[in-house]
Amino acid sequence: MAKGIFVGLSTIDVVYRVDEFPSTNSKVVARSQDVFAGGPATNAAIAFRHLGGEAKLVTAVGSHSLGSAIVGELRRNSIQLIDLNSHFDRAPVISSIAVRRNGERSVVSANATRVSVPPAQVDEAVLKQASIVLVDGHYMQACEAWSMAARGRGIPVVLDGGSWKDGTGELLQNVDAAICSADFMPPGCSIESDVLEYLRGCGISKIAITRGTEPIRYASGEVCGIVPVPRVESVDTMGAGDIFHGAFCYYFSAGRGFVEALSEAAKIASESCRFHGPREWMKHSNSAGECLSPRALPSA
Repeated sequence: MAKGIFVGLSTIDVVYRVDEFPSTNSKVVARSQDVFAGGPATNAAIAFRHLGGEAKLVTAVGSHSLGSAIVGELRRNSIQLIDLNSHFDRAPVISSIAVRRNGERSVVSANATRVSVPPAQVDEAVLKQASIVLVDGHYMQACEAWSMAARGRGIPVVLDGGSWKDGTGELLQNVDAAICSADFMPPGCSIESDVLEYLRGCGISKIAITRGTEPIRYASGEVCGIVPVPRVESVDTMGAGDIFHGAFCYYFSAGRGFVEALSEAAKIASESCRFHGPREWMKHSNSAGECLSPRALPSA
């Protein structure tokens, strides 16, 4: 069984479905409201677990009553929590998300910097059982500690590169595969080719840049290319990038090649966009990620 450790952010996401985003000094009535555990590492861990892997999440939740929403969802999805500060008694990170009918989103969120965490200690007994480690750059010291320990054991480390953060340069020294969004721009970079060269210069041989519905650009060793992204009738892109990372980690740690794992992950992430929220897609696919009611359109 694929066994993954996911290090990074966990949030409470309050999601409102609206017809239009509110303008200045106005109020809108939502058509619906949902609450989910969110965050890049958290959504990736849940997707990994759904596909058949065993997942552990290293994040900060704390002891505040609102944190029970995160803990409860992790338990329902059989995710083991390793809390970076179980005594933190303030509210966890909360995001407020408005989603229009066409899937466009507007997000207001606090980030991990407001949560106090002591220096992370790596649980070697947990780590030695892992087949892959993902780090998202939030709670950077914890990401560095777990990735360094994983590299020392020869366990592949995957970076979810949503954006460049303080400490990312040091973190890259322990990364085997970097999967970055188009917003990930290291210092001195302005276009995708710059990013590829920068990451190669850091010794990373497996690189992918995701671009929403556009094909994924990748470099694996000296081989470069693109991976098509299936077209679907999208209603909500919430969490799709995180789901992509979780699916990639599952397929890659299960023995698929880098490009094949990217392709399989793109199918899962695209399918998730057919449904509202970051979990509904799981009700319409089996544990292998195969759609029970496929409606994919031909790839562009």
